[in-house]
Amino acid sequence: MHRTIFGTPIVNSVLRAFSVSFLKITGWKIEGTLPPSASKSVLIAAPHTSNWDLPYTLMVAFALRLNIYWMGKAQIFRPPFRGLMMWLGGIPVARETANNLVAASAAALQAADGPVQLIVPPEGTRSKTRQWKTGFYHIAVSAQVPIVLAYMDYEKKVSGLGEIFVPTGDVEADIAAIKAFYAPFKGRNASQYHAD
Repeated sequence: MHRTIFGTPIVNSVLRAFSVSFLKITGWKIEGTLPPSASKSVLIAAPHTSNWDLPYTLMVAFALRLNIYWMGKAQIFRPPFRGLMMWLGGIPVARETANNLVAASAAALQAADGPVQLIVPPEGTRSKTRQWKTGFYHIAVSAQVPIVLAYMDYEKKVSGLGEIFVPTGDVEADIAAIKAFYAPFKGRNASQYHAD
């Protein structure tokens, strides 16, 4: 995996201090910790309803001392922003040619030297949608890593890491259980999110 802001000395420490202070001043509460058993894991990013999710996610990751990578649509990686987005942990995804993404992501997780958490938004878009994509699930199964139920609730101003979910192999039942966990949370644009 490529070098990111989370592995850059000094910058990492400065941004962590800023993130912790900013979140506290603005009334956000950060919950949970990442257990050693999930040092390599797939993190669900839900609800995902706004462009503001990225900066808040980065700050929460700094506050929790995570080493994250996140998937984003290829369009936001166009010049002149590609280098910055990659440094922030971004992995460009061309939705129309994403058929090999699961295998490539799983291989990268397995090959990573040290802790790494891959953030995947199950909706696959900020737009209103009812259907979750199952890529996050299949990446975790293929890489043999747990799924961490990460959340961001704008209404209550709380974000963090919830349950560790180990896939059972019953995709339909597992997705239903994961959606039930997310049902109470409100995204920034809450009307665009449905966990049913």
